[in-house]
Amino acid sequence: MHISVAASKINMWATRESGDTLEMVERPHGGLSFVLVDGQSSGPGAKSLSLQVVRKVISDLAEGVRDGAVARAANDMLYTRRRGKVSATLVILSVELDSRRLLVTRCGNSPVFVRRPAGEVLELDADAPALGFYRHTRPLVELILLEPGLLAVACTDGLVHAGSRSGSETLYVPEAIEDIWQEQPSAQAVALGLLDRALDLDSGRAMDDISVIALHVQSGSPQGPRHLTVEMPVPDR
Repeated sequence: MHISVAASKINMWATRESGDTLEMVERPHGGLSFVLVDGQSSGPGAKSLSLQVVRKVISDLAEGVRDGAVARAANDMLYTRRRGKVSATLVILSVELDSRRLLVTRCGNSPVFVRRPAGEVLELDADAPALGFYRHTRPLVELILLEPGLLAVACTDGLVHAGSRSGSETLYVPEAIEDIWQEQPSAQAVALGLLDRALDLDSGRAMDDISVIALHVQSGSPQGPRHLTVEMPVPDR
């Protein structure tokens, strides 16, 4: 099998910094983890908050700490530092090579959608409390067998709420995923296509920070090189 991952993100309109932070880390027993954190509100304060959480999470993951324990430790850190007054949402998508599973760990309302190889798109919709508000927060961890054709999409709430502030209809993500997939079945097409649709609903001006990450399990050789491509604008001063 072969794993393809793509991400797209944009700041809230007229805000120089996104409160969303996305990072990747290699797992010590093989595989990769992708960490997406949405800090409360937007702007520099939210960015500082999400960076604190992400640094804690990727540090623990790199040391071999299990995903659920990592999320609880991040909650303890945030609760202790901010005394329960601020929150963040967390999603960890982990490709675990030794068990050949996808681990999905969630705290908060950041949605995750899974498209099965047969074509059904489901939302992992069980509620999980956000990080930071409560002394004891229990993350939700779901295990999904890696198989060719599997697609997982994680996003921040800016995607699902796009269009709501202008009174237009919001994005029905499962249907959008399937539409994009039928046109071009790739992780990059899904991530970019969802972001483009959200921006259309917000009339080109994102009303919240929006981040999307898509992970696709493909058939293919287990041998060969790895590739990483990043594109980002450099704003004027």
